[in-house]
Amino acid sequence: MNIYPDWLVAELRSDHAGETGAVMIYRGILAFCRDAELRDFAERHMATEQGHLRLLEAELPPAQRSRLLPIWRVAGWVTGALPALLGPRAVYATIDSVESFVDHHYQQQIDRLDAEGIFPELRAMLARCQEEEVHHRDEARERHAGVVGALLRGWSWMVGVGSEAAVAAARRV
Repeated sequence: MNIYPDWLVAELRSDHAGETGAVMIYRGILAFCRDAELRDFAERHMATEQGHLRLLEAELPPAQRSRLLPIWRVAGWVTGALPALLGPRAVYATIDSVESFVDHHYQQQIDRLDAEGIFPELRAMLARCQEEEVHHRDEARERHAGVVGALLRGWSWMVGVGSEAAVAAARRV
């Protein structure tokens, strides 16, 4: 187990909380989705997110994880379940929004690790996770083909703002 500086522990705590929420997003989707293609999408991506969660659990001892995990689980599930009730386009737009945020969030951490020249193995792990998240975003974006109305744009904006707030909270608690 590495001993990380406080700023990096806070970032890893937010990553762990985010991956916890991501697993729950897919569980929320699967709770209501009956579309075979969308279920396959959600099951494949949930398996990837579970892998990310395991990697982060190996880096971050339980005492350093967010104490708000029950909230992230519920919020993630709702973030998946609500669009699943509306159909595939809503789900894909939601995943596009979430993963766009996650791409940026991981990139900020990678940039700081690069600037400080520290923890190259952790940096490589975060870059692999980021690459897989970008793949999720791109697949979702391709499937909704950029066709989203005002309601979905508003929902996607809320998802992005909620993601920012969740990261800020998870860094601290």
